Formats: sequence, structure tokens, C-alpha cells
Amino acid sequence: MKKILVINGPNLNMLGRRNKDHYGTKTLNDIIEMMKQEDYFIYDFFQSNHEGDIVSKIQEGFNYDGLIINPAAYTHTSIAIHDALELLDIPKIEVHLSDVNNREEFRKINYISSVCDHTITNLREDGYIEAIKYLKKFFNMI
Repeated sequence: MKKILVINGPNLNMLGRRNKDHYGTKTLNDIIEMMKQEDYFIYDFFQSNHEGDIVSKIQEGFNYDGLIINPAAYTHTSIAIHDALELLDIPKIEVHLSDVNNREEFRKINYISSVCDHTITNLREDGYIEAIKYLKKFFNMI
């Protein structure tokens, strides 16, 4: 089976408590359990509130077949995460729970999408399932 690294950035450990209008009511653990039900892949889940830890985990991506990342607020600020993602020659899917393009002005800045193969926004937790579907199609599994 193919191995997929799933990285979640800052404050996503607080899902279920955060602004439910933007992020829904599911916790990060709920989303992880949803993804595990899609047992087409072996998943390695990682969440951090620290940019350097995320960069280090991305650099481990050479050991995986694909990457799903929700960089959260680092989407709008992190050239370091951009540069780490650029190194990887695996399919990379960026996921955002909310409609980042129709929120605050600063959220329209995205340092991540240019180094990802696909971006999914505004589907809340279902965005992660869409990312899995994208990878299944990418790997000719459907």
C-alpha cells in the first residue's frame, strides 16, 4: 500500500472549539478517524503549532508516496514551508477547511499553493476526503 503523510498546522488541534462557522464542529481526531475509514492508503498523521517542526516533517516526505497538508495560518506567512514542499517530488494536496479566499484580506496571500498539485478549500472536514479521492485518481486506483 502507498504511504501518505498528513500534516496539520497551527491551531488545528483546537478544532471543535474554534470558530464553528468557518471550521465546523469536528475535532482533528474526528477528521483523522474519518480518513482512516478511507483505507486505500497507510497514513501517518502529524500536527504541530511550530513552523520548524512542520518543515522537518515535510522533509521526511521523501519516505512517502503522497502528502496532504493543511498548513493553516502558515499558508499566509511561511516561505520556509513553501521551500520544504518544493523539495518533494510526490503529489502534494493542500487542504483548507474554510473558504480562505473569501475571508480576511491577509488570507488571500498563499505561499503554499504554487508548490502543491491541488488545493481544496471550503469543504470543512470533507476536504480531507476529497484529497484522498484526488490521490486515488492520481495513483490510478479509480
